Amino acid sequence: MANFALEVTRLGFSVLQAVSPELAGRAAFRLFCRTPSPRPKGARAKAAHAAGAARLAGAERFTLKLAGGAKAHAYRLNGGARGKRKRFLVTHGWGSSAEYMAELVSMLAATGAEVVALDFPGHGRAGGRFLHIGLAVETILAAEARFGAFDAAIGHSFGGAALMVSASGLLSGAAALNVEQLALIGAPSEMRWLFTGFGRMVGLHPAAQAALENEVHRVTGRRLDDFDAGGAAGSLGHPVLVIHAEDDKEVSPDHARRYAAAGEGVRLLWANGFGHRRIVSAGPVLEAIAMFLDGSRPEEDISDESITKDAEIIPIFELPARRAAL
Repeated sequence: MANFALEVTRLGFSVLQAVSPELAGRAAFRLFCRTPSPRPKGARAKAAHAAGAARLAGAERFTLKLAGGAKAHAYRLNGGARGKRKRFLVTHGWGSSAEYMAELVSMLAATGAEVVALDFPGHGRAGGRFLHIGLAVETILAAEARFGAFDAAIGHSFGGAALMVSASGLLSGAAALNVEQLALIGAPSEMRWLFTGFGRMVGLHPAAQAALENEVHRVTGRRLDDFDAGGAAGSLGHPVLVIHAEDDKEVSPDHARRYAAAGEGVRLLWANGFGHRRIVSAGPVLEAIAMFLDGSRPEEDISDESITKDAEIIPIFELPARRAAL
C-alpha cells in the first residue's frame, strides 16, 4: 500500500474510533473483507491467468447461490454420467481464482476424476467484492450440495483454511464437509494473526479492535479464537497432507508446524524454494498431492533449494487495491 493511502486510512480510523469504537470496528471489518479486483495486474499475473483460463476453457460452469444474495462460481471437469469415479474439490486463496489453480485442476482431471474448482465470492467469475470465512464455508458446502460428496479436497492458503474449518464443522450452524482426504497448501492454521496485524496496520485502538473481532462473532456465530483449524486437524479422523514452504513470506511456516503437531493423521511436507504462490503449480508439489490422493506416501522433502525467493511480495495486510494474492 502506498504510504499516502495508509496514512489517510489511519487518519480516518483515528477520527472514527474517537467518535465510536463500535462504528470503527464495523468499518474495519468491511474493509478487511473487501476483496481485490479480479483483473490480473502485471505481466506475470496476466500470463498465468490467461494460461489458466485456457486450461479451464472446456469446463462446465455453474453459479452457486448463497444466503444474502451472494454468489460463487464453480468449474467442473469430467462431469456428467461417466460412471463411478473419484470426485475432488479445489479451492483458491485470497485474491486468487480457479485460473491460478488450473495446473492442479488439470492434473487431477487427467486421472479421470470429476474435479470441481471454486471461485469464492469476490473472486474470479463469482462477482462482488466481499468475502469472509463464513461465506467461504457456505460456498464449499453449496458445492457439496450441488455436486455430491467429495472424496478429497485440496486448498491453497485461505482456501485451505476454509476447507479445514468446513471439514471440522467449526462454523456455527453449518454441517461438516463430508470428505475423506484433505490437502492444504500454504494454509493458515488460525485467524487471530490476520486480524491483529490488520488492526495494527490501520491504527485501531483496543476498543475498536475488540469491535472488529466482535464482527466475526456477529457474522459467523463463532468467536475469532474458535477458528482454530490447526487444532482441529488432528481430530478429523481422515488423512491430512500439509504442504508449506519455509520461505513463504505471506503465511508463516509456523502455521504448518501447528498443523503437524495436531496429531498422527496430519503429514507435513516441506516444499522449500517455492514460496507462497509458485507452490500451487510446482511439479514436485503436484506429484506429492497425486501420490497422497492415491494412497501412496510422498517423499519426505520436495524442496527446490535452487529457488531462493518468491516472486514479488505484496504484504497481506495491504488495502483492497493491493491485498496479497493468497
